Amino acid sequence: MKVVALISGGKDSVMNMMMCEKYGHEIVVLANLHPAEDSTEELDSFMYQTVGHNVITAFAECMGVPLLRRRITGTSLDQGLEYSATTGDEVEDLYQLLAYAKVHYGAEAVSTGAIASDYQRLRVENCCSRLKMVSLCFLWRMDQGVLLNAMWKAGVDAVLVKVAA
Repeated sequence: MKVVALISGGKDSVMNMMMCEKYGHEIVVLANLHPAEDSTEELDSFMYQTVGHNVITAFAECMGVPLLRRRITGTSLDQGLEYSATTGDEVEDLYQLLAYAKVHYGAEAVSTGAIASDYQRLRVENCCSRLKMVSLCFLWRMDQGVLLNAMWKAGVDAVLVKVAA
């Protein structure tokens, strides 16, 4: 499948892209949501990791893949575990970004590095469902020790800049 890879700059989103390629999927475009203000390094977001958003372009350059970026204009209005489309919610920024990737790059699936957050996973799946896309989340609920070992074996050279739960 043609895949739009959501990339935060973190090791998890990178590893999931590597898994997509391992299983025969094609990364056709990278996608990133970033703070509305360029001077903001990190948002207090329920949904997005924004630390390091200023180096995302390097990933696209290294991979030779186009990069779509969208400013996060919404806030986390619908904070329940189950999500319903809500005007002004930060998830709708993701929906718009994925819709663009589907129309302009033929993306059929979405790669995400979510491992343990039901909140994030369910929102990505909500967007995928509305857009008739497939969620590819190969790291979901993977044992952390197993995952770190797989990253090490795959040659992922990560530098920790933030730890989040």
